[in-house]
Amino acid sequence: MLLFISEGSVLDFCFSVDMFSYICMANVMRKEMDLERIYLERLRKGSYKDFTKLYELYVSRLYAFALGLTHSDVLAKDIVQETFIKVWIRREQIDPDMSFRSFLFTMAKNQLLNEFRRQANSPLFLEDIAFVESRECDETAIERKLSLEEFNHKLEVAKQKLSPRQRELFELSKEQGLSITEIAVKTLITEQSVRNQISQALHILRKELGNYAFLFSLFFIG
Repeated sequence: MLLFISEGSVLDFCFSVDMFSYICMANVMRKEMDLERIYLERLRKGSYKDFTKLYELYVSRLYAFALGLTHSDVLAKDIVQETFIKVWIRREQIDPDMSFRSFLFTMAKNQLLNEFRRQANSPLFLEDIAFVESRECDETAIERKLSLEEFNHKLEVAKQKLSPRQRELFELSKEQGLSITEIAVKTLITEQSVRNQISQALHILRKELGNYAFLFSLFFIG
């Protein structure tokens, strides 16, 4: 006996499997967020045990993020260590209602920038800047490139050029460190759509932030 399965039935089955996977992923993410909030509330009260749980939850992701920016295992580990030390020091300032992931990754970026500032007189560092931007680098230009506050202001202005969806996906990916799959689950769109929108956002921002190519490449490309 031959069993005939229509193309429509196959597509319906595949769609059902995809929806089931997304629902499972969404449930996992929701449970993780609920646990994270509990950890943060206890951390604010001085719980080292919950600090350790947050460390275990994020250390691998933060290390991968730092390694992608620095391409140095030693420096990436130093950034992760210093970032979590600051989390413990500033624990009472943490707002459980705000994104801890964003808070954590922003501190890591600032820590990296401080490291580059420290090495600003290194000949190797100057060569790296010259390679990224093929123009003459004097001390004033370097200081401008390393002005995080000014860069962040220009970035906020540039993000106004994005569509609401492009901005949302860019921030989830590049500022909060969510993976493509996590973003797709959170926003209920396909992973390919997420990639396309982020690529378009990067293209627009790169054009708008041409004078800050070094910092833009450092934080968002790669």
